[in-house]
Amino acid sequence: MAFLRLLAKKSGRDYIGFATLPDQVHRKSVKRGFEFTLMVVGESGLGKSTLINSLFLEDLYKNRKIPDVSERIHKTTTVEKKTMEIEERGVRVRLTIIDTPGFGDAVNCEDSWKVCTNYIEEQFRQYFTDESGLNRRNIQDNRVHCCLYFVPPWGHSLRQMDLEMLKRLHRKVNIVLVIAKADTLTASEVDKLKKNILNDIKEHDIQIYEFPECDSDEDEEFKQQDRELKASVPFAVVGSNTILEVAGRKIRGRQYPWGVVDVENPKHSDFIKLRTMIISTHMQDLKDVTEDVHYENFRAQCISQISQHARERGFSFSRKLKRDSAPYESDISDTDRLLFEKDEEIRRMQEILNQMQEKLKGTAQDRKHESIIDV
Repeated sequence: MAFLRLLAKKSGRDYIGFATLPDQVHRKSVKRGFEFTLMVVGESGLGKSTLINSLFLEDLYKNRKIPDVSERIHKTTTVEKKTMEIEERGVRVRLTIIDTPGFGDAVNCEDSWKVCTNYIEEQFRQYFTDESGLNRRNIQDNRVHCCLYFVPPWGHSLRQMDLEMLKRLHRKVNIVLVIAKADTLTASEVDKLKKNILNDIKEHDIQIYEFPECDSDEDEEFKQQDRELKASVPFAVVGSNTILEVAGRKIRGRQYPWGVVDVENPKHSDFIKLRTMIISTHMQDLKDVTEDVHYENFRAQCISQISQHARERGFSFSRKLKRDSAPYESDISDTDRLLFEKDEEIRRMQEILNQMQEKLKGTAQDRKHESIIDV
């Protein structure tokens, strides 16, 4: 505070105080804490649980039961929700992991996508209901902010099941593609698989999470980091819960007869880049895109459906009112009459707005025509 006053004096004007607004927002945000929900989608055996434990340095799956082959034949996709509180340097995050055990495990996987999309839409619907209610002060945000979609390393690209799933998810959630068990591939095989996956994404018009452009005032180190993250998509990762000692240094890695894979070595895996992206640099942007794009689309659809329902109700009620007003006028309640009047008012306003839009379009066309004539 004293430093800010000193700067104000040097600039030749009195100190007002609004320069502390960022500090106020920071203190309020830290006091309230943050929320982040991550969905994990992929078939069993791709190391999803291991990767999540490695990302957040927690053991979320201590008591998990692994189903045998006979149980997987008719197994359906389910949703498992795990929530934990993480605190680092005074900053608290309520992290929710949405796992989807059973995805892709059954012989018939046609309906695997329904469980995931239904859960995402249900969280949107619950948030919309809470946001439209009377008590809006303590709304809990359970919307899915990011979906880690695991691609198996033993294919040449995305499978038909992956494409169908991504087509149904990409307009509802931020998708981050992950190539699982990347230590089973050579460096050239990883590059080829990444290129094939990106070609499939482009060919089928699937929208995955796009990194925002860096601001011009960012330092060169951050810009370089951003370029490296963009070039790493989809992330080829390796996870491990084992701590090994190599050359007197403890690392998180995997021991093989031919050597050790260091999970946090960028030459061995994109694990560090994935963790940097999700936690350190783009967590807030993932939340912002969820709020401003995916949830806003869902909200607009809900409002459109409510308006359509109100118009249909008003139309049917007006017919009933005209048909029965003479002999049964006393049977119509004041509430129904008021609703009808409001619906009529909304309809008239909509007609006025449509007329204004038509006039604006006509004016724009006239101007365009005049400009063409002038040319």
